[in-house]
Amino acid sequence: MVENEHHKEMYLNNIVLADSLAANDTVTIITCNSWVHSKFDDPNMRVFFTNKSYLPSETPSGIRKLREKQLENLRGNGEGERKSFERIYDYDVYNDIGNPDKSVEMARPVLGGPQHPYPRRCRTGRGSTNKDPLSEKTSGYFYVPRDEAFSGVKGLTFSAKTFASVLKAVIPSLETALVDAKLGFPYFTKIDSLFDEGIPIPEDQARFKSMLPRLIKAVVEGQEHLLLFEPPEIINRDKFSWFRDEEFCRQTLAGLNPYCIQLVTEWPMKSKLDPSIYGPPQSAITKEIVEREIKGIMTLEEAMERKKLFVLDYHDILLPYVEKVRELEGTTLYGSRTLLFQTEDSTLRPIAIELTRPPIGNKPQWRHVYTPCWDATNSWLWKFAKSHATAHDSGYHQLVSHWLRTHCCMEPYIIAANRQLSVMHPIYRFLHPHFRYTMEINALAREALINADGIIESCFFPGKYSMELSSVAYDKLWRFDMEALPADLIRRGMAVEDPTAEHGVKLTIEDYPFANDGLVLWDAIKSWVTDYVNHYYLDANAIETDTELQAWWTEVRTKGHGDKKDEPWWPVLNTADSLIQTLTTIIWVGSGHHAAVNFGQYAYAGYFPNRPTIARTNMPNEDPTEAHYKKFLSKPEAALLECFPSQIQATKVMAILDVLSNHSPDEEYIGETMEASWSEDPIIKAAYEIFGGKLKELEGIIDARNADPKLKNRNGAGVVPYELLKPVSVAGVTGMGVPNSVSI
Repeated sequence: MVENEHHKEMYLNNIVLADSLAANDTVTIITCNSWVHSKFDDPNMRVFFTNKSYLPSETPSGIRKLREKQLENLRGNGEGERKSFERIYDYDVYNDIGNPDKSVEMARPVLGGPQHPYPRRCRTGRGSTNKDPLSEKTSGYFYVPRDEAFSGVKGLTFSAKTFASVLKAVIPSLETALVDAKLGFPYFTKIDSLFDEGIPIPEDQARFKSMLPRLIKAVVEGQEHLLLFEPPEIINRDKFSWFRDEEFCRQTLAGLNPYCIQLVTEWPMKSKLDPSIYGPPQSAITKEIVEREIKGIMTLEEAMERKKLFVLDYHDILLPYVEKVRELEGTTLYGSRTLLFQTEDSTLRPIAIELTRPPIGNKPQWRHVYTPCWDATNSWLWKFAKSHATAHDSGYHQLVSHWLRTHCCMEPYIIAANRQLSVMHPIYRFLHPHFRYTMEINALAREALINADGIIESCFFPGKYSMELSSVAYDKLWRFDMEALPADLIRRGMAVEDPTAEHGVKLTIEDYPFANDGLVLWDAIKSWVTDYVNHYYLDANAIETDTELQAWWTEVRTKGHGDKKDEPWWPVLNTADSLIQTLTTIIWVGSGHHAAVNFGQYAYAGYFPNRPTIARTNMPNEDPTEAHYKKFLSKPEAALLECFPSQIQATKVMAILDVLSNHSPDEEYIGETMEASWSEDPIIKAAYEIFGGKLKELEGIIDARNADPKLKNRNGAGVVPYELLKPVSVAGVTGMGVPNSVSI
């Protein structure tokens, strides 16, 4: 029991107890790694337990009440505004995204509840806004429980303060340098100048050079400073790769968002939306179009039977938002389907892109199918269609594959674990490394990324509807049991169960870099989880009667994901297999899933024509005026640049992605650091060392695959090798490395 008599908090690393009178000089180390509040803030003493783990029923009687009391303190009473020194974990809805007191335009709906289902966040207890009693006031301070905050090293290097410096210094500097917020790039060489000439920024921002060494450069000491972007990997290797159809297709399997491609299982493709509102449900991509584009290689029926057709389908989720988004200034939207064909060497080629506008006002439904063409006009229309489809994929990636499925859905597991699992519990100690910094980075996101008029809303196509769109995806698509990698692949038709296959599944596309590497990592994690669970739970009864474990999982379902509490697909923790699958899924989401969608952001989206975040103009052939279409015909390149993000939008996103793709010097990579409680148990220690060995083996497997010329989705002229699931990295923007947790 520790009391801090200083007037400010202190960080307690560990407590060492040495018994010099004992025959063998017994030493006991109690690992703390926690901030201890001042007794002047809170007179209650802090309790720390030894590194030995105990199931609740095995807790020594002398400390059982202390164990229970500590959990009570962590839960709090659900009242009052939380203070910075507190360690209280509680739930709340996402009601602090908007700022209705500032203006009506800044109001946003509450996410969480029947109308807009959503996971829960950590409660801060701030008061209501003046104009909307359901919304919470925002301020410069976003509470997270004290031990969830960034370490000094992390804070001083690449996360909190760097992130803040980009938002509070670099972006205002951009807005000063680029006065016209609507101004696009006049020609492509102007985009290139971001990497070789830079943008001048006020000299007083030079102090941020030490924090942003990759971004801010001094031209000559003591003179003008520039925001000068590093060329991303994709441009370093092949400046024109973004322009090519083969790269467009390859990135669905080995790019930034490998989570959305799915097998076509019905023909014709059909919408599930109400046809009386949104128009005919049947896709305009016909059998004739498909067979023309695959040039007689096989019939449509053969292609379906041989599992050759795949789709990026953003039709149904985007179509209900088309009219609303089009009412916003500087953005537009369609529902989209992108059809792809698998060749004999496991590469993909594009067949068609269908863009749909539903009936709006007195205008009927408009839709058009674009295909790769050989005449000039249709060839340029195809490039426009690809830009729209890629913008849809970029927005969905950021809002759903990245934010919702990793950052947002992890937070309830963390809150419930701290409320219901004692720090002595073996499962708490098992999961704890995978929770590091997640709540802090999520709080920063609510403050500046996903908030009203923040980076996402101002730079991505849904605008003010961005977070609402992620709520629709959560409601219609998110299932815990499908967050496991094998289940996700099977659901999308990208794999089938096969007990004879190496990982228990057979991939539909053999050269699918994300899935190939991910399955090796998944199996390594599951093997480690299995060894750990079987060590502490000798039979199913021990799992069913573990009061803390059951309380944790009940609270995850009924509070953290309360809008889905009655779903039948939630696992029941009544066997070792169900517990192993549940823990493996959580660890995978926080490590492998997040790494795959995060650390390639600058490499692939740092050159924004490759992944535009917004399309600002409609397709040139959608109800065109004569003057507008003539302008497109006379100068199609200029028209495409007008469709791309504006200069301020592009540079804002590039600056943020540089920071978010960075590994901190204190990053903790999966399988790298052994927890103190594990090293004290020889069986657990040995199991963890085996796990670490498997991850080192994965490094070699990935290197070998990237060097294999037969694997054309990860090897070839100008191709960026797929390294996002290599377990370890050095600090910086490396395009590899799998941290334990969602920490950036």
